[in-house]
Amino acid sequence: MNLRDTGFCNNSGGAPMRAAWTGLASTLIGSVAFGHHSAIIFDRDSLIAFEGTVTGFDWTNPHVYIHVETSDAAGDPVEWEIETDATVVLTRSGWTRESFRPGDRVAIRANPDTNRNRRHALLISIANEAGEVLTPRAYLSGDSGASEATERASEVFGMWEGVRSTFLAYLRSFSHAALTPVGEAARADFDLRRDGPEARCIPFSSPRNVMGSLYMHELRQAGETVLIRNEYLHSERVVYMDGRDHPEDFERTVQGHSIGWWEGDVLVVDTIGFADNRSAYGNGVPSGSQKHVVERYQLGPDGRRLTVGIMVEDPEYLAEPFTGSVERRYAPDLGFLEFECDPESSRRFTLQ
Repeated sequence: MNLRDTGFCNNSGGAPMRAAWTGLASTLIGSVAFGHHSAIIFDRDSLIAFEGTVTGFDWTNPHVYIHVETSDAAGDPVEWEIETDATVVLTRSGWTRESFRPGDRVAIRANPDTNRNRRHALLISIANEAGEVLTPRAYLSGDSGASEATERASEVFGMWEGVRSTFLAYLRSFSHAALTPVGEAARADFDLRRDGPEARCIPFSSPRNVMGSLYMHELRQAGETVLIRNEYLHSERVVYMDGRDHPEDFERTVQGHSIGWWEGDVLVVDTIGFADNRSAYGNGVPSGSQKHVVERYQLGPDGRRLTVGIMVEDPEYLAEPFTGSVERRYAPDLGFLEFECDPESSRRFTLQ
């Protein structure tokens, strides 16, 4: 790792604060490496570390922001905007909207913006004057979540938490998916700050909303339909299970039109009719009118894991169908937390 001395360190915070930094960089940087727009906006190979005074703490979605004033190399005051995860992620990691107040002295470790003209960084850890450390994803211990499930599901329905290692493997694999020339050109031209749907509080569509490992996922039976919900922006899909086909004419929407059926104990969900999306897969590859997604939900033999097999066809942008799978852990105790997207907060990471 390249630990660049930025000249913004101010060691007046005292020994407890400095001690809180020790040994955190190597363990915490890996915890935020994937599943976040930061992979494009932030320099993951560089680290800034400084002490300063909180001037603002914005408890907003899709991201929380901490404003910290410190001194530059010349001793002049400068303010950094420190970006971190959504309120639901921080809440499960022990944060509250009262965690920081203006005037608090803090120690920051963060990955800087790739645009070095911006005093903007992605949080790795923050310590207060007592030496207490908060991190964005503390509840994600190890491979899955806060702990392995003690309860067991008897069917695919229920509340499910992401198993990070399987999501990361899927994302790595998809990054090598064969694209059409149109798909290649679109990905090369993509600028998250200019084009990202997140800047307009647009929720993810399938398969990306299945991929949100930081957010809870629920499957619920409701008469002759199945509801599939994701905590991120409270996206919800209705899957028609009454034997109907996709209609001939329909309005394309973010979530598309889903029908489903059972193959033994496997729930199959077939979705078409997605609205155009400039970055449907989180890497600048769009989706269009021909996108077709099939998901297969199967409960593991121990009742603690749900495997979701995913097939994506999108002939305008993908040169061939892509297949992969992820796992989720049974977590009926976690439930959904409120996620209200603030348009102003959503637009902030698009600023140049």
